[in-house]
Amino acid sequence: MEFKQQEGVTLAEVAKAAGVGESTVSRVLRNHGSFTTKTRDRVLAAVQHLGYVPNRIAGTLASAGSRLVAFVIPSLSNIVFTDVLRGASATLEDHGYQAVFAVTDYDPEKEEALVASMLAWRPTAVMLAGYEHADGTVKMLRAAKCRVVEVLDIDGVALDLAVGFSNHAAGRESANFMLQRGYRRIGYVGHDLNRDTRASKRFASFCETLGAGGAPLADRQIHPGPSSVENGRIGLEQLLARTPDVDAVYFSNDDMALGGYFHCLSHGIMVPDDLAILGYNGLDIGRATPQRLSTLLTPRVTIGQVAAQLVVDDAPSQVIDLGFELIEGETA
Repeated sequence: MEFKQQEGVTLAEVAKAAGVGESTVSRVLRNHGSFTTKTRDRVLAAVQHLGYVPNRIAGTLASAGSRLVAFVIPSLSNIVFTDVLRGASATLEDHGYQAVFAVTDYDPEKEEALVASMLAWRPTAVMLAGYEHADGTVKMLRAAKCRVVEVLDIDGVALDLAVGFSNHAAGRESANFMLQRGYRRIGYVGHDLNRDTRASKRFASFCETLGAGGAPLADRQIHPGPSSVENGRIGLEQLLARTPDVDAVYFSNDDMALGGYFHCLSHGIMVPDDLAILGYNGLDIGRATPQRLSTLLTPRVTIGQVAAQLVVDDAPSQVIDLGFELIEGETA
């Protein structure tokens, strides 16, 4: 089934489901005019059941809405998402589309609210990170008359279009790399795995692969908040205080890995002789450190470009795997 053929839920359908007239639905949604509490409850229940989102663009503004592409992303402090935006924006602008964005802070409930706000402007497409969304978000996206593009993951079932790579495969590749290098006391330092589902997938496959290779994870240090250089430094310090005999540490991303690397520099820990470090994402700064960071390079800008081109072309529903590249570097 091609997602693009689905029609948006109309005001008339909401009215039919609620057993009232369209004007009554309009009054309830605008909270203006006369209606009973019972009628309001029936209308709101129908809205929730159908995933209806009011159209905020009327008359002559409707054509403007058709040129909008909405990005609902977890963070702007993480360069991963700004790279995707950069790639997509250039392609969209070349074809006369306008990109708008909102930030969820990795909060599924906030993502749901922001998706509702974006859909109210009837965009051509909505782009989101990953496959994991609240049920209400999925219902609205399925009911909307627009394309949906999920980026940075292909481990799951796409709603419509998906462009990225397998995070499970990235976790396995990282573990195999460390095992092949001879490391056997391997630790992990990461950020909130409950909110960052892509990091969680990598971590799960990393641990599974280590166990299968006869070297189960020695210890882990999970920071409850977002990733950052500082949290990576603190996380490694805490892990080494508890488990000083680890010979390698896998970090949830390059931000965290750089913090760990700086901790080693300031405490006389020789990298990789005393401790090996492996990151994830392949950020530019990892090539500028005294020792080039060992990491996995993800094609973030290309993901944005390809995702935008699929929207411009109104392509059939599909999943595109752009893969990743292991950068051996000098830290592992």
